[in-house]
Amino acid sequence: MHVRLSFRLMAGIVLPFIGHGAYAVTTLTMTTEYPATSMPGQGVSTFADLVRAKTAGNVVIDATYDAAKGIKSGDMIDAVETRKVDAGDAFAGALATKYPVFGVSSLPFLADSLPKARTLNRAARPAYEKLLAAHGQKLLYTTPWPASGIWSKQKIDGVAALKGLSIRTYDATSQAVMQKAGARAENISFADAMPRIAAGDVNAVLSSGDGGAGRKLWEHLPNFAEINYAMPVSVATMNLQAYQALDARSRRAIDQAAAQTETEQWKRIEGRLQQNYANMRKNGVVINTAVPSAVRRALRDAAADSVQAWKTAVGPEAASILKQDGKR
Repeated sequence: MHVRLSFRLMAGIVLPFIGHGAYAVTTLTMTTEYPATSMPGQGVSTFADLVRAKTAGNVVIDATYDAAKGIKSGDMIDAVETRKVDAGDAFAGALATKYPVFGVSSLPFLADSLPKARTLNRAARPAYEKLLAAHGQKLLYTTPWPASGIWSKQKIDGVAALKGLSIRTYDATSQAVMQKAGARAENISFADAMPRIAAGDVNAVLSSGDGGAGRKLWEHLPNFAEINYAMPVSVATMNLQAYQALDARSRRAIDQAAAQTETEQWKRIEGRLQQNYANMRKNGVVINTAVPSAVRRALRDAAADSVQAWKTAVGPEAASILKQDGKR
């Protein structure tokens, strides 16, 4: 009788807590096409860890990498909008095919240093938020990439070598620039590019040392030309209905985790170049920091019309972004 009474007393205490959701766990899916060791991959894992900690385990981010969900960057906004996943990280340049405003961070030679990239990102952020809101989602955070260079099978020692490239590019603008410079260029995702690189169909890749290191490009492309093409960003976004379905405390935790992740990602980038270069050299990559001036000139000449073309595609909002960034 005493045992039965104690059990009923305990049940009377515990059940109301369960009824009020204290022990309910909400699982949200989040994906990226990049590996866990890349900058975007580390952003996803950082965000997931922070959300779990700040909600005391009541909200769990089920994170996947390497396009495990079959969703590439260019399709991420649509996938989050239709709730194929609750959240996702996407390379902004790939999003620009459908949503041109996201192409600003990868415009050639516009933001070729970290201070410039920070300023440009602040100027563009309201436009990112506006577009994502129109597609039923909210911007969580942005992740910077180290400056893009050219991975290649042979060293790029002149314009003739540049014109001999069959190069994977990461957005329509970089494809156009490389084509104007005389290379054969295709805008394809990393997930689709790797088999073609292994087969030899693609003999060069426009990417940072970060993306290349994560994908082990050195197994096929042992040369890296430091051209500082751009310091683009990836964008992490969340379905607004998934966010609004959370209680107020969990939403605050999501907001705090996102803000902290952004701060950590932009801090993390500061020493990333040296880490990547050390890793690349350890794996036999020859890093060319003295790219011939003729090659640099050919690339800049090919990129001359890129900003104007982007402004035309985006419309009036583009001028506002560049004005805030200090460009005209």
